[in-house]
Formats: sequence, C-alpha cells, structure tokens
Amino acid sequence: MLDGDAHIIDVRDPHEYTSGHVPGAALIPVNTVFDRREELPKDGTIIFVCGVGQRSALACEMAAAAGFQADVLYNLEGGTEAWIKAGEPVEN
Repeated sequence: MLDGDAHIIDVRDPHEYTSGHVPGAALIPVNTVFDRREELPKDGTIIFVCGVGQRSALACEMAAAAGFQADVLYNLEGGTEAWIKAGEPVEN
C-alpha cells in the first residue's frame, strides 16, 4: 500500500481511468500534465501511474521540466497492470 503523503496521478485517458484505477488517484492525462502543472500537489511525493509505465515515465519528465524536484517524482513501474497483478485494490 501507499504512504499517506503520496499523491497518485493517473495519466491514462479518461476511459482507461474509469475502467479501474488506484484508489484515490487523480486523473490528469499525460498530454495535459505540463499544461496542468499548477494542479500537481506541492507537498509530499507524486506517483504517476499509467497502464504499464511508459506514459507515467513521460509525466515524471514533464513534471521535472515544470520545476518539480526529481526526488519527489515517481513512476509506478509496471503501471496499473502490475498494481492489479500484485493484488492491490482498484476503484472504478
């Protein structure tokens, strides 16, 4: 499970998000991350998640380019697929 100060940002498309996502994850599609950078949390860690980890890696790079410190940005390796395979909960 996740630490209490972690903010989960799902960067998939809305239809993917509604089919099942990490509980409490906010939806900010990858193609809008840089434009919506003001919506990213300013405190705690940010964990980006997508389907398998590629788009979320790009989101980490976008957040770093927007001025976020690299030590608070994380990519959920394996994405939502790995989360589900690990038996972690999802919500729709």
